[in-house]
Amino acid sequence: MPSPHPAHRWAIPLLLAALAGSAHAQQPAASPTGVEAEEDGSTDGTSSWAVSGFGTLGAAHSTSRDADYNTSVLKRSGAGATRSWSPDVDSRLGAQLDVKLDRRWSAVIQLVSEQRLEHGYRPQVEWANVKYQATPDLALRIGRIALPMFLTADYRKVGYAYPWVRPPVEGYASLPLSSSDGVDATLHWEFGPVRNISQVFVGHDKVAVPEPLEAYGRKLLGLSNSSDWGALNVRVNMMRGEITTNIGSGLFAILDRFGPAGQALTSRYAVDHKQATLLNVGVNYDPGNWFVMGEVGHLTTHSLLGEISNAYLSAGWRWHALTPYATVSGVRPAGSTADAGLPLAGLPPVLAAQTAALNAGLRSLLQAAPHQTSTAIGVRWDAYNNVAFKLQLDRVKPLAGSRGTLINTTPAFRQGRAFQVGSVTVDFVY
Repeated sequence: MPSPHPAHRWAIPLLLAALAGSAHAQQPAASPTGVEAEEDGSTDGTSSWAVSGFGTLGAAHSTSRDADYNTSVLKRSGAGATRSWSPDVDSRLGAQLDVKLDRRWSAVIQLVSEQRLEHGYRPQVEWANVKYQATPDLALRIGRIALPMFLTADYRKVGYAYPWVRPPVEGYASLPLSSSDGVDATLHWEFGPVRNISQVFVGHDKVAVPEPLEAYGRKLLGLSNSSDWGALNVRVNMMRGEITTNIGSGLFAILDRFGPAGQALTSRYAVDHKQATLLNVGVNYDPGNWFVMGEVGHLTTHSLLGEISNAYLSAGWRWHALTPYATVSGVRPAGSTADAGLPLAGLPPVLAAQTAALNAGLRSLLQAAPHQTSTAIGVRWDAYNNVAFKLQLDRVKPLAGSRGTLINTTPAFRQGRAFQVGSVTVDFVY
């Protein structure tokens, strides 16, 4: 696991010290969703602590053997090419410690173990922050904080908290990061019958990728507002930041040697201190017996990652302990995924062949932008208290010119070919 960022090098010892100092404190019941509870506005200054946890044990099967189906590019393998049945797509375990020091100060640390690009299932710090409740309506935090960019942002890792086996990958894979190190401020306010939670945050993050690869998100600045009006919830999110990665750096170093034409390509496509903007709007209507929800997102990067638009719509019906549901989703490039590259006219045959290979490498990077649709049907069975079984069938189709959200593609992979993914999971919280 990468060395802890400064923001939570001290947060972890502080939490452990607080736990030791509250050995005789009252211990409240664990959160039913395994996530940090909202401030209840109590003026009780008694210190307390609580330990909770969550997990998903699952297996997914893909009918395609030419690529791996998974939920993030930050995972090593999935179902398909590596193995037809895989537990790595959805399985994870998490534990959380919540500490209340007094009526104003509290802290939380959350560890999550799931498959990653490196270190296998080694646990990683997902949250580690200290909160100061300045007023009953205003809270300030510092440390590692969840990025509030989706409807499920506060419980994105907690499978028990949402109806599906997994959030639609066409939307959620556009932001594989789920937390950042920094500060935020959250304000609760009302406008007539509408209850609002507005959040502003500043932070940065280093993506855990195997050496010698590097990936950073710096100068992250975001705004989020969640509005509740009865059964209706609307969430609007925006984040801007500076992204840097050395993916493709070897290619761009060679392109630079071709003078102004190559340097122009490097300036346009290299992911080196490039501004990125992510917009997301989500709507959820849930009167109790049924629900309908959807999100629309747009990512702009001004780099080889291009512009990406995504959306999904999902609906379900709750009948006793069963919740059947259906989802349609898609992601597509919003900008160009092709470039002629360096001109070949007038070059000697050997140099022309080498230049053509460089152009092919550039096109391969550009075509990594996902273009994919999927439909899913599934059922959730709340068999026991805090335990849910889920069964889901997806039909996934990477469209022509793209590998979609798939990883580990083989030479036999062909775009435009649909395949099926069957998944079964058991989600629990305690």
